[in-house]
Amino acid sequence: MYGENVKILEDSALVLQVAAQNRLAFDELYDRHFKLVYNAAFKRLRNADQAADIAQEVFVQLWTRKSIAPIENLPAYLFTLVRNNVFKFLEREQRYQPLPELFDQWDGSTSNADAVLLYQEFVVAFEQLVNALSPQQQIIFRMRYEQELSPAEIAEKLDISPKTVRNQLGKALVRLKSAVEISILFYFIFSSR
Repeated sequence: MYGENVKILEDSALVLQVAAQNRLAFDELYDRHFKLVYNAAFKRLRNADQAADIAQEVFVQLWTRKSIAPIENLPAYLFTLVRNNVFKFLEREQRYQPLPELFDQWDGSTSNADAVLLYQEFVVAFEQLVNALSPQQQIIFRMRYEQELSPAEIAEKLDISPKTVRNQLGKALVRLKSAVEISILFYFIFSSR
């Protein structure tokens, strides 16, 4: 069936062929449904780059799907994948956004001399953590949080894809997050005394 003309097959037959790693069947499903998947992601995110990333992820999941169980309604299945991937994406974005807000809150709570000193020490320690990131992560992190550029603007300035920017920013933030949380914990413990 690998040599069969995939353009005449229905989605359910193509899905079975994709489960058997038939690249032509996958390409046909991709051609048939990419616009639908992309539009569903764009409708939720209102960002072309993010929607394209989600659409690509949906098709990667379809290709790597382990189950050979038939999919009765492929468009509904794809919409579900889009929805789940959009939720995961938004959850990741929300998890990474509060870092500058933490600094603002922390800066406003420094009322006594010890707290000011602890805050200054934290800023120095945080700068050392940022300097320990890879050169690309440092540049992207500083452009995002010091220059307040969007991932799309950073990608354009560095001539890299927005997905690369988000990946590098995510890696940097994961690395910094635990150190920042520990520092903030110590700060609040010692500043409340």
